[in-house]
Amino acid sequence: MNILVCIKQVPGSNNVEVDPVTGVLKRNGIQSKINPYDLYAIELALTLVEKYGGRVECITMGPPQAQSVIREAICMGASKGTVLTDRKFAGADVLATAYTIAGGIKKCGKFDLIICGKQTTDGDTAQVGAEIAEYLQIPNVSNVLSVEEARDEKLYLTASLDEKNVKLSITMPCLISVDGDINTPRLPSYKTKKAIREEDVAFFTFADFEDQDPTHYGLTGSATQVERIFPPEKNEQKQTVSGSAAEQSDALLGLLRAKKMI
Repeated sequence: MNILVCIKQVPGSNNVEVDPVTGVLKRNGIQSKINPYDLYAIELALTLVEKYGGRVECITMGPPQAQSVIREAICMGASKGTVLTDRKFAGADVLATAYTIAGGIKKCGKFDLIICGKQTTDGDTAQVGAEIAEYLQIPNVSNVLSVEEARDEKLYLTASLDEKNVKLSITMPCLISVDGDINTPRLPSYKTKKAIREEDVAFFTFADFEDQDPTHYGLTGSATQVERIFPPEKNEQKQTVSGSAAEQSDALLGLLRAKKMI
């Protein structure tokens, strides 16, 4: 079973700035890490390969320094990875991002299974995985909680549908997006880190893609645009209520009625 895991480099903290003109995150000069949900995706891929054989590769889109998350995935057990990097890819929304990654996947070869994390901690859209599957014209399942087995070119799994869990099968090749409770990711190997070769990390730019129309990528290829970005307003007003429990309750009730909240 040959598996590809889609991963992303995200800010390591919530203290990030947004470009007021483009509405995209300013990623330069901030500490980054691999998206937490992607760690579960990598672990699932490695577990499946250990059981059924095959290989695990990873792919990411971002600036050249995004290769660090590919290297971390290799330290966990992936065989190699690819970075899609070009200024033409910058500022992409979920649609342009999915289109670019789908194009990169086609360049990487054929895979029985593509695994994505449920969502990223910087965008939180949970849309890219399903959109990649649409561009690749393969079936997909989101919110996967567990994978029971793979046989007869099908994957048998359990997925969440908000109020209930369902068991189903999906024909490979396919794409699944995994939730955070699916497993416990293993730690990277320091020994493997020292053995990583330059050829284990490949780089694809716009020039390597079959579609050479620049309007399909990045900010110009995005179907959605951010009109305005602003920090949330802070309300530091407070009122202290003292006295016995009964007196505090009466005072709170009076305040709520005065503000016409009840």
